[in-house]
Amino acid sequence: MYRSKGKYIVFALLCLFQAEAFSQVRLPKLVSDGMVLQRDAKTKVWGWAAPGEKVTVSFRGKNYKSTTNPSGKWEVALSPMKAGGPYTMDIKGSNQITVKDILLGDVYFCSGQSNMVHQMSLHNITYANDIITANYPQIRHFWIPTATNMEGPAQDLPANASWKWANPQDVNNFSAVAYFFARKLYDRYKIPIGLINASVGGTPIEAWTSEEGLKEFPAILATINKNRDTSYVNPIQRRAAAVAAANRQKPELDKGLTGEVKWFDPAYEPKGWRDINIPGYWEDQGIKDLNGAVWYRREIDVPASMVGVPAKVFLGRIVDADFLYINGKQVGSTGYQYPQRRYAIPAGTLKAGKNLFVIRVLNQGGKGGFVPDKPYYLEANGQTLDLKGTWQYKVGDVYRPASGGFEGGISAQNQPSALYNAMVAPATDYTLKGILWYQGESNAGNPTEYKKLLPALISDWRDKWGQGNLPFLFVQLPNFMERNYLPTESNWAMMREAALQTLSVPNTAMAVTIELGEWNDIHPDNKKDVGERLALAAMKLIYSDKKIVSSGPLYQSSKIEGNKIILSFTNVGSGLISIDGEELSQFAIAGADKKFVWANARIEGDKVVVWSDEVPEPKFVRYAWADNPDGANLYNKEKLPASPFRTDN
Repeated sequence: MYRSKGKYIVFALLCLFQAEAFSQVRLPKLVSDGMVLQRDAKTKVWGWAAPGEKVTVSFRGKNYKSTTNPSGKWEVALSPMKAGGPYTMDIKGSNQITVKDILLGDVYFCSGQSNMVHQMSLHNITYANDIITANYPQIRHFWIPTATNMEGPAQDLPANASWKWANPQDVNNFSAVAYFFARKLYDRYKIPIGLINASVGGTPIEAWTSEEGLKEFPAILATINKNRDTSYVNPIQRRAAAVAAANRQKPELDKGLTGEVKWFDPAYEPKGWRDINIPGYWEDQGIKDLNGAVWYRREIDVPASMVGVPAKVFLGRIVDADFLYINGKQVGSTGYQYPQRRYAIPAGTLKAGKNLFVIRVLNQGGKGGFVPDKPYYLEANGQTLDLKGTWQYKVGDVYRPASGGFEGGISAQNQPSALYNAMVAPATDYTLKGILWYQGESNAGNPTEYKKLLPALISDWRDKWGQGNLPFLFVQLPNFMERNYLPTESNWAMMREAALQTLSVPNTAMAVTIELGEWNDIHPDNKKDVGERLALAAMKLIYSDKKIVSSGPLYQSSKIEGNKIILSFTNVGSGLISIDGEELSQFAIAGADKKFVWANARIEGDKVVVWSDEVPEPKFVRYAWADNPDGANLYNKEKLPASPFRTDN
């Protein structure tokens, strides 16, 4: 009997504890130590507690009172305040929370795919000095971890997120584009800058748009509804998992790993190896349509002056995965194709004289091997050794075509509204100065639809934040892929056109980056110029800085005069120029048949005159209309490039 009473007492205490815990005031992840609140605006602060609980927020000598609604949410609007800090905030209900080190400044929501993700650490060679000298306590970055929700908007962000300031350690995890944007603004205006980063590599714009924002896209809405149905989703995921397990490549089948002596072991005696070049793809060097494991080996003669100290190996980019062994020890590996390979080599790994370098490369599809036009060298003690040239190779494993007849499962991060629900919706109560957007690569297969989806996203987010025509700054896609030397059609050019046309949406601005890309890398290294061009756009649009020329020339109109077409532009700044001093390049012209040929072009004042003897009755002009327009050189005197355009759209 006493035992039963004891159980009841314990149960009652647990219930009481749980009820009290539920009634505790809680704050969203964004409202935390180190945050930046928007200056000069009625700024929201919110959280949760028991329904009907009274909550008081004390900040800078004022008390703001609220009562939670039936769902347990409360919010207050702080009075507009000037930039400054640091300050402390107390939130009191049945318990009290103190938030410290708060700044008042300008807050930007930064979103998109991998080029907005790319952290400073991934560009730590190019920006080594920027990292080591970072000392900006008033530039803060809040990184939102990747999360998805296909059912509906989440209440809060993932748990492992916090505000960090720009110092040599933490700046490594800042978005490089966002950091250089913030640094340029801070250096000019000395106003604290807060960056909220919600971005995920390889994701389409639909994933970032709410269900309400996609109301004009019935096919996408149908997908959202299907994804809510677990009886639809779960069988697909189970079948995909089964197929993936059946086709999973097994290292134990790789001959380089199964023999008595592994192929990376200095004791291994190579037989039957053939010559191959690094860089280069093996499909271009005598190996046909091979998906599998290919081993590379070479003896590198290292001078005594480069040993006994830490070293670094640069292996460009490798498609898809790789394992690097030096003198029998694994010193680096990467599991997918996009990061540049920069492997730190501990002191003592290298020896004077011959060193055995072995690289195991795995490729699942398409061309495998080493991407051309990237750095391939060994660096130590201020000296370098070139790793390009002839190596030997041998195939360790050949992957069979996948069996099972099923294409794969549902990738949640690519599903419409899934990223909005988990990574954007919980932040829409946080008062902003503006939005930065760098995305589009994943939608390049359907640029016509993107012309509608980008304005739809802008409208959607403005509606969700409820701040009117919230400034929206975006990056136009840079040059990428092989260069074309004849006029051609291009989805990437159409994606740039989609961005250009989106400037018709009020309170928007665009950073043109047509020369900042790399033909062989969808993640170009130059992130600083991208961020600073976004900052120029902000200075003009948001800060009304009249001294700023914020953009290169933008096509305005055309006029046909005889056999010539006269082009007019906005944003000519101090005047039009050819940036390299050569004749204008990448202009094409066509008659009514739209058969484009290269054209002559010259600058006349603030206009460009275009013509070709091949087209006596011209109708249309295109400029820089290609995936990777080589030598597009129309700029203004402020050295900002003209946006690609066409007049036949």
